[in-house]
Amino acid sequence: MTTFMKRMVLAIQALALIAHVVAAHAADESGTRVLRGSKVYFSPDLPPIADGIVLIRNGKIISAGDKATARIPAGAQESRCSGGVVTAGFQNSHVHFIGEQWNNAGSKPAAELSRQIVAMLTRYGYTTVFDIASDRENTFALRARIERGEVAGPRIMAVGMPLFPRNGLPVYLDHFPREFLDRLPQPANAEDAAKVVRENIDAGADGTKLFIVTPQIGRVTRMNADIARAAADETHRRGKLVFAHPTDIEGVRASLAAGVDILAHTTLGVETPWPDELRKQAIAQGMSLIPTLKLMRYELKKEDVPPAITERLVAVSIDHVKTFVAAGGQVLFGTDVGYMGDFDPAEEYVLLSKAGMSNMQILASLTTTPASRWKEGGRRGRLAPAMDADLVVLEADPAADPANFAKVACTIRQGEIIYSAAGRVETGKTAK
Repeated sequence: MTTFMKRMVLAIQALALIAHVVAAHAADESGTRVLRGSKVYFSPDLPPIADGIVLIRNGKIISAGDKATARIPAGAQESRCSGGVVTAGFQNSHVHFIGEQWNNAGSKPAAELSRQIVAMLTRYGYTTVFDIASDRENTFALRARIERGEVAGPRIMAVGMPLFPRNGLPVYLDHFPREFLDRLPQPANAEDAAKVVRENIDAGADGTKLFIVTPQIGRVTRMNADIARAAADETHRRGKLVFAHPTDIEGVRASLAAGVDILAHTTLGVETPWPDELRKQAIAQGMSLIPTLKLMRYELKKEDVPPAITERLVAVSIDHVKTFVAAGGQVLFGTDVGYMGDFDPAEEYVLLSKAGMSNMQILASLTTTPASRWKEGGRRGRLAPAMDADLVVLEADPAADPANFAKVACTIRQGEIIYSAAGRVETGKTAK
């Protein structure tokens, strides 16, 4: 072959390669979705903009900005979720997959599970949830089906089986089947506690839940301090975080002594204010708080407590959160749904506002704060290039009313619509 012919062959090969790259790029760009927002909140610490555009491709955000400067690729398709107020996807850091409706999650019809997930979670904008006590195998089976695309749902993080004090199952679990209660770990010593933690994490758990104090009939039972510390230390050795159910002020002290990272509740209904030194210690140790303020009224209503007493106890719990927030404490949003049968979080948002949280602080508790707490700030919590395309489209602006955080038009996880008010997703992933 002459030199000229060799050059011709190389030129043809180069042109073919360029054509292939151009075709691949065009095909790639044709998969771009355009989500337009009447208002877009990129992050709680950035000013929102009107008429924003988010471009999504292959489960990631490729750009987010002003409509006037957006470069929309040829062939990009309009998202059917366009038109509302857009934010990053929400995390509910306190949920439970418990009860008969979740039993046999590995084999239950996908449509049934999807309907339940819509009712409890995705219709309220949650793209990530943290289950902090349930049947481990059942919850992990549900998580696996969601990740395989069989069931439409949020990303599920979970603690597996929670740890209770010895002979200290709480009275509010009495309605569960005996065979389930008998499987709940009640470690007798520090070695047993560490073993439970290892089994949970080896099975796929993302953290540990300690019931530091449990109410029983006529008394409370407290977890042994060495057991709590051993469970927390083993969890931290595995790079995970520890939740605790504190119940009362002494439970908060015990949680701090154990090295707990996140309180699953404030001290609901405890009328004594948190001492200043306790609050300062919690903040200094980096302990986060999930207030679950709506739970107080929910529980008291079940017990037919008179309204005047109920409102006094709710006000006390609000004040606990208010002083914690004012001192610089970190709040994670969570509602205890799954245990609590009223799924609508609108009241929780209003109560957090009464506790002194601004609307942008509430948004942070749903987005950037949990992303940072789980060291995932480079992946989720904000609208920016290369972030996961986890988004919420709201029907109304939360700047006008915190209850508007609950008015969800669409929930999008990794670019896929997992809830739409206009047409609910029933099974598997759906086109945008």
